[in-house]
Amino acid sequence: MKPKVGEDAPDFTADVVGGAYQDGAEVSLKHLRGKPVVLVFYPKDNTPGCTIQACAIRDSWDALESIAYVFGVSVDDAKSHRKFIDKKELPYPLLADTDKKIVQDYGVWVEKSMFGKKYMGIERSSFVIGEDGKIMAVLEKVKPGAHLDQLLEVLKKS
Repeated sequence: MKPKVGEDAPDFTADVVGGAYQDGAEVSLKHLRGKPVVLVFYPKDNTPGCTIQACAIRDSWDALESIAYVFGVSVDDAKSHRKFIDKKELPYPLLADTDKKIVQDYGVWVEKSMFGKKYMGIERSSFVIGEDGKIMAVLEKVKPGAHLDQLLEVLKKS
């Protein structure tokens, strides 16, 4: 079940790649203080929609970095994340949720369907978490090309 606005954000500790972090580092939500935290859940590294979304964040990184900690989150491993970061020159960190704990805690690991075949995957969603650790906004089922504008609108209000 997805956490709702006003509820405590589920804490996490995960392997992180990129941004200000050394490969092999870990990050925990409880240690991120001072500005909002944005978790951008996306289905898979180096796929068309995810690349559009990631590059939009990259291209607006200067504006985003000053107002929030931003993390991409998928179930891809650190090696896949490193390739994605290097290929697309992403300036922000990606969390490797290989055990699917974060995606399950945030309710974005869902049944999907493509060409009549059902499978489990990540629902493209973002969560904005306030400095107090509470959910400020949930952007559900976002479109890759529209995500950045929605995210900036929420962050401007924070």
